[in-house]
Amino acid sequence: MAKIELSAVTKVFGPRPESVLPLVAQGMGKAEVLEKTGHTVGLRDISLHVEEGETFVVMGLSGSGKSTLLRLLNRLVEPTAGSVRVDGRDMVELGRAELVHFRRHAASMVFQGFALLPHRTVLANVAFGLEARGMKRRARQAEARAWIEAVGLTGYEGSLPGELSGGMRQRVGLARALATGAGILLMDEPFAALDPLIRRDMRDQLAALQKRLGKTIVFITHDLDEALRLGDRVAILNDGEVVQVGTPTDIVLGPADGFVADFVSGVNRARVLTAAAVAAEAEAEATVIPVSSPSEAALESMRRDGASCAYAVDAEGKFAGVVTRKDVAHLRIVPTLKPDVALEDLLAVVAGAEWPVPVVNDAGVLVGTIDGEAILAALAGRGE
Repeated sequence: MAKIELSAVTKVFGPRPESVLPLVAQGMGKAEVLEKTGHTVGLRDISLHVEEGETFVVMGLSGSGKSTLLRLLNRLVEPTAGSVRVDGRDMVELGRAELVHFRRHAASMVFQGFALLPHRTVLANVAFGLEARGMKRRARQAEARAWIEAVGLTGYEGSLPGELSGGMRQRVGLARALATGAGILLMDEPFAALDPLIRRDMRDQLAALQKRLGKTIVFITHDLDEALRLGDRVAILNDGEVVQVGTPTDIVLGPADGFVADFVSGVNRARVLTAAAVAAEAEAEATVIPVSSPSEAALESMRRDGASCAYAVDAEGKFAGVVTRKDVAHLRIVPTLKPDVALEDLLAVVAGAEWPVPVVNDAGVLVGTIDGEAILAALAGRGE
């Protein structure tokens, strides 16, 4: 069961939103609905799921509905139609007390504008959610100090928000969200107001914390690079509709339509594509032989494939080394690449290699090889 699941969710803003649903169901466009009824279609028939421990990024242009979607998850916005389920429970069915409990314990929110209490210190801001729960002062301060340290703000516990830079204030907001222990983080363009260098630093810190904590994160952004670097999966919205959901690699290599293609046209592929993706797209297949294969059989396999080397694997597919036509009896140990290494980080390894570099997963299994031609094809976008 998914951690979060939206099924056929539509949101219409206006005095009589239910009256507009038949027009939305008929496929009437957002502009036409507004002109005919004075209502605004925020989201149209959204169905998607977020797995536990996943960083799920929702992105789109201004007005695409991404912030509306986020606010549906903790009922800051009510759906006009459809269901929003968290841990199998329909959020619309929660009573007031249950909703307050959900917001205090299950889901924390990080805002673009920091939303700090200006007259409270950093320590008091981070401890605010714990105070609202009724946690005793000493315990909540100890918990808050631990998260202040985690986000790199030790020494600023007594400072007021106005004495901090934008990046530091956003760290306080992140620490406050984490301090509650909520399993879900809802992040509404949290880094949009920051300078580029600070934004990158915050993005890296969030990625490092997520690797350690394994929260379920729904992250809203209009920044494509941010979405592709942070997201396990990305949903792209256009005029209130989901036009594509997939991994960053899926979206860059296989845009669903012209809108998505235009959206990703300027992306730096070297930062997004991984060794596994490049190897999968490579046209040339490596010559693979059993590690116990006699020299004559190995040489024949290389001649058949027109290859200068072969990759030896054991019975379980684990990579053992490389043999060459010139020295078919000698098993060479060569550098390997992990599947999740970014293309920009593997360039030097491939450039300095005598043969295509093997890509080996955590279990030691050979999943492909990469050479310079494969990298050029990936960067150019094969078939475009």
